Amino acid sequence: MEFEMSDTTVVVAGAGPTGLALACGLRAGGVPVRVVDKAEGPSPTSRALGLQPRGSEVLDRLGALVDLPQRSVHIGQVITHVNGEPMARLKAGQRTKLVTRPGLIISQAEVEARLRRRLSDLGVEVEWGREVLAADQNSQGVTVRFADGQVRADWLVGCDGAHSRVRKAAGIGFPGVAVIERFLLADVRADLPLPRDAVSVWLRGDQMVGAFPLPGTDVWRLMAPAPAGTAEDLEPDGLLAALAGVLQDHARLPAAVAREALWTSTFRIHRRLASSYRRGRILLGGDAAHIHSPFGGQGMNTGLGDAENLAWKLALVATGRAGTALLDTYQAERRPIAQEVLKSTSAMTRMIVGETPLARAVRDRIFVPLMNRPLVQRLIWEKSSQLKVTYRNGPLAPRSLPNWSTRGPHAGDRVPDLECVRDDGSPTRLHAELRSHWALLLPTTSEHPCAAIARRHLGETGTVTVLTPADPRSQQIMLVRPDAHLAWRGTSPAALSQWLTRTLGATTTPGDHAKRPCPPP
Repeated sequence: MEFEMSDTTVVVAGAGPTGLALACGLRAGGVPVRVVDKAEGPSPTSRALGLQPRGSEVLDRLGALVDLPQRSVHIGQVITHVNGEPMARLKAGQRTKLVTRPGLIISQAEVEARLRRRLSDLGVEVEWGREVLAADQNSQGVTVRFADGQVRADWLVGCDGAHSRVRKAAGIGFPGVAVIERFLLADVRADLPLPRDAVSVWLRGDQMVGAFPLPGTDVWRLMAPAPAGTAEDLEPDGLLAALAGVLQDHARLPAAVAREALWTSTFRIHRRLASSYRRGRILLGGDAAHIHSPFGGQGMNTGLGDAENLAWKLALVATGRAGTALLDTYQAERRPIAQEVLKSTSAMTRMIVGETPLARAVRDRIFVPLMNRPLVQRLIWEKSSQLKVTYRNGPLAPRSLPNWSTRGPHAGDRVPDLECVRDDGSPTRLHAELRSHWALLLPTTSEHPCAAIARRHLGETGTVTVLTPADPRSQQIMLVRPDAHLAWRGTSPAALSQWLTRTLGATTTPGDHAKRPCPPP
């Protein structure tokens, strides 16, 4: 088996949302990358369909959001019926001080298409029909084996799903349990007398059925637990008939409501979490690292968060600006987020399905009515948006780091999309300047020694964007990471230099970046 000639620094296995987003972030940071996938081409089916505000932010910073909001269904409410009667209308898209973007329903296939287009603009095409069969690593790199050859790379990232070959090759465990045995799914064309800006759910005893509006004329996703006695090998017509029966029983809708099945599937809800996100030069992201219930629409968004967090860290390491220890902070920051998502989505699933008579009584009489309360609605919406994700008190924002003020974000918190001014006086917004860049927020537009310090550690001009908040309320300086989380705040250039030196721990001299240099696109 021969080696392919390659100048690849990173091989990404898996061309789903996580792998594509990671590749976009790495390539925009000037890192040579290849994306391989065992499939023969892009999947046309919807699979995941919830894009939370955090997921939209990530795609926007990658330059891949484009027209997805216009092509999506904007969800304004979740209507929950108990025993056939509407009992709660949870407002899911209201604008709050924290959340300024709507929740979107859009096919995963559409998200992947936009990410592939962005990656192509950055000079990389997905290599279809290339399944990772094995991977061997040493201290210098990873040999990735395919049926038709092998490639040597500095790093391998497995974004290849729940059955990840990369995870298995790295010897990383994936413990977990089944939450619900089996669900039925179908995307259909149907005449449903339901609002198109709402997710509709019906609960009756231990049964439930959900209807989600999809982009397109009269297109819906139907989902329900498989009725007892349902055959394992259901054909699409049989699966659709089973879902229609559930709709008729619980939603009082005609059995012939669906005109055409566009896609059908069955799945089992599992809760699994990788024992580690990194082993040597092999890392994991997305479903290869965590799988959980789809309730709440957190899966694709959590994977996009993994990708953005890892991209800027791996880019710094791959270009020689940081030591490999920085990659340990990827697991330290992202694995607790996945643990919380697994916990919350599993609890939501058990609450919705109602595993015992007592659980169903509590659901119907307490939890569902509570969803009508404005405070509860705001708390649920803000949590599901993922904009409350914080890395405060993590390895890059230890408790010992002074916060200086109780006002504004603390180290590790997400920084809001502030109105800012560039050094040439033109207006902009913070998140628009974070496309694989860091941002240094200064209280004035005049040159500051912190700018030179940040650029010396993080790269040449262009890697660190200097901005001034349009409404500077303090004299503090803020260094914002490419994923929009606050890295450091303070007033002392010396303190900033110390923080960067400690955090990056670079073992090479900035400027002698990569063994195989690649200019930023």
